[in-house]
Amino acid sequence: MAALSGALLVLELWSAAVLGDVRALDAPCRGAQCPGSEALPSRPCFGTHCPAWPSRPGRHHATLAQRGHHAEPYTVVTPQRGSRARSGHASSPECAAGADCAPLHRRTANDTGDCRGIECKLPLRIRPKPRAKACVGDGCPRGSEQAGVPPALVHIPDRAAQYLGELPDFGYPGSDLGGAPLGVQLTCDVKPGENEVPSEDALVLHLQLAKGQEKLVEALQNQQTVIRELQRTLVEQQGTLISQQQEIVEQQRRMSEQMELVKVQYGVLFEAVKRASLQSLQGDVQDFFESHLQGLQDQVRTHLHKSYAVHKVDVDAKVMDVGSPILRNCGVCRQEEYCDFQRDPPRCERCTMCPPGFFLVSQCSQNADRICQDRDECLEIPNLCGERVKCLNTPGGFRCLGLSERDASAGLCGHEYFYNRELEECQACSDCEGQPIAQPCSAASDVVCGSLSENMLSHAWGAAVTLPPAGASSSHMHPGVQLHVQGKEDSDLLSTEDGRLVFLQHGLIWADHNFALKHSCRNFLQIYMKLNTSEEGVDLSGVRIEQPDGKYFQSVSMSAVAEVEPSYMLSLFLKSPNHYCNQSKDLHVYELSTPFSLFWLSHDTGAVAMTAHTSTSVQYQTNYRPAFKVMSVSDPYVVSLTHDGRGVRFTESGVVKFMFQQAVYAMGHTCVREGFSLVAYLNRNGTNSELTQTYKAGVNYRDTSVSLTAATVVGAGDTLSFEIFSPAQCNVRYFGDSSGISVLSLLWMPSAVSSCLSATVSRAGLPSGAVRNKALHFHRATPGVEQVELVGSGQLARRNFIFRESGVASVSLSLKLIHSCNALKLTLHKQGADRPQPAAVAQQVGGQMPEGTEWVSVGLRASFEVHNSTMIFVTVDCVRGRVNQIAAEGSTNISILWVAS
Repeated sequence: MAALSGALLVLELWSAAVLGDVRALDAPCRGAQCPGSEALPSRPCFGTHCPAWPSRPGRHHATLAQRGHHAEPYTVVTPQRGSRARSGHASSPECAAGADCAPLHRRTANDTGDCRGIECKLPLRIRPKPRAKACVGDGCPRGSEQAGVPPALVHIPDRAAQYLGELPDFGYPGSDLGGAPLGVQLTCDVKPGENEVPSEDALVLHLQLAKGQEKLVEALQNQQTVIRELQRTLVEQQGTLISQQQEIVEQQRRMSEQMELVKVQYGVLFEAVKRASLQSLQGDVQDFFESHLQGLQDQVRTHLHKSYAVHKVDVDAKVMDVGSPILRNCGVCRQEEYCDFQRDPPRCERCTMCPPGFFLVSQCSQNADRICQDRDECLEIPNLCGERVKCLNTPGGFRCLGLSERDASAGLCGHEYFYNRELEECQACSDCEGQPIAQPCSAASDVVCGSLSENMLSHAWGAAVTLPPAGASSSHMHPGVQLHVQGKEDSDLLSTEDGRLVFLQHGLIWADHNFALKHSCRNFLQIYMKLNTSEEGVDLSGVRIEQPDGKYFQSVSMSAVAEVEPSYMLSLFLKSPNHYCNQSKDLHVYELSTPFSLFWLSHDTGAVAMTAHTSTSVQYQTNYRPAFKVMSVSDPYVVSLTHDGRGVRFTESGVVKFMFQQAVYAMGHTCVREGFSLVAYLNRNGTNSELTQTYKAGVNYRDTSVSLTAATVVGAGDTLSFEIFSPAQCNVRYFGDSSGISVLSLLWMPSAVSSCLSATVSRAGLPSGAVRNKALHFHRATPGVEQVELVGSGQLARRNFIFRESGVASVSLSLKLIHSCNALKLTLHKQGADRPQPAAVAQQVGGQMPEGTEWVSVGLRASFEVHNSTMIFVTVDCVRGRVNQIAAEGSTNISILWVAS
């Protein structure tokens, strides 16, 4: 027992030296000045006066001596009341000097204020309670065992193990030397000595992690169950989709059978009606069945579109394997193709493209076509038509209620939209789908896809014309206001730039412009056409517009011919001779359908263009024959003036398109009552024959213009001349200068590439009374030609002109009548195989005649493309009034020119 106590004491002394608690020692006492043990029992004593301590030779003592410490034993002093015991070691050399030191005492076994080893690292709640420590060694008081207090054994294996680990001579190496201390200590990713986790808390954490892992595994199993259920539901939906598609195919087959039955019944009924020779009933029945058949077709298309739009489902590729036997009927369709189940058997069809104004809902797949939906522009774009104008969505576009063509031509429809005059709504521009764009989309026309042929002979082009805004700096009419030309599209021949036409190729052009307005200016207005070359500008043509009181619309038509080169520019201007009408806001222009049009001729056609002006004349009271002076001619050998300058001579036979206009100033009431007549004559073999004539209502003390245009066939040596008839006692002054107000424009073409036809209004069936969009009937005045003819039988007899070859048509119409309409509208319609519904290609408006007893004239001019089976006809519309009489001969005629393309 004494040996065990001695070993434990040595371990305690070594632990104090290693842990460095030298700070706990009190200052040592040196020499004879040290008090006795009775006065200061708590201070250790060093030196010769201290009580003798038995020397204990041994290994531990030698070890201490080797480390530089004295061999005196480490003493535990019993603390006084209210104080703690302090411990130290004899490493200080003060007591070695021989001073008197107090005797040393051990710490009592009841002191629990200090802890050592692993006990200090345990929490307070699990730290073992302090035990009474036994006194080991010779220094203990005698008789303790005799007093009945046995020496208590120190049962602290953890601390002993730690001490043994720290001593290299005993037990295992310490942690700092690479060894593991005895005992169990759980740590969770911590650094030793900083934030170790107690073994009890680590065990609780480990149990919680194990429980959380079990819950995670259970949640994953539940998710796998849900996924399997969803896969089963998708398989059921695929089966439902396939059954619905089969029903749709069956419904389509039954509808097709019904349509075939209706066609057979219609054929039987049509044959019966044909045998009965009931033409009127035949037409009614035909219209009824055609409308009924068209309605059935629309219902079928609508039903199929809705069915596919509702039942289309996007499924996974693995689920699509359920319907693989049906899909394999089409095989593998190529890209941009789908399997059409409407066919029997199903086959691959090309995917349709979304029309303009529609957006893509679903892409084209192997078993379904592409699905498109109409774009609601009124909903997507707020205030599209303005705050006070209602917007109405239409398929592929929108409609602004109350929108005029003038506003649409100004670009109100917006980017990538154009104004459709037939439907009177804004439509989305078409997509050429990779094809070249011959004519881009504009504010007034859709895009034209494809490229123009390099060897074409002719080409027609149309445009809208608008005035500049009233507040713009260019709206002063005294120097001249440029009208803004907005073409349907640009082409390889010309383009638009700042409201002007810019030509891109060589050739000859014929331009027509219809214009109607009412104004309150104190004099006439003049509209003219100007050609700007690289050097200077030339006035091609000019027409004067009277009617200063602004009560009704005054209409004029103007034409011009010119030889153009690349970079030449054509412009339209409106001007006033004085400052009394200096703002464009004083004008009210009527919105006409395609008021400006022209056709272009290649030099390969061999055509010849000539422009001649008349000279100023004195007052006349009788007839007037103008004299001309040539301003320009492309080939003087073919076309030239006569020796007196009053006629045009032709050296070769061909077809001639001409226009003559004369500016006059009239004085006298007889001028108003009887008006003017302009007559064109063709002299052949010394005999004059009247070609055509036009009528112009007279004016009193006003400026006006008289104009005539037509087409005719001429032979070699023929001459063309003109004469103006004025009433008796009517003083008239005729103007002529280089400004274009009195000009002759003429275009000669070989007969191999052109032909013409003229007709007058038929006496039978002339419209009268309250006329509402009634068609005029004509009587052919010239021999027929192969390219164009007047329909002779059927419902369209004597009403429609039909073209048999593709090309360009140039039409001029003049109508003489008496009416009391508020506005008289004259419209030229065009229809064909590619356009079943008639479309207006040109319009003109005549103003009101309050008395309804005077003759007036209304005329229009236009050029446009035609194809085989294209038909044209003319309608008259009287707004609030009636038509009293239409002249059947003389000044009412139509002239049609055809040119090969």
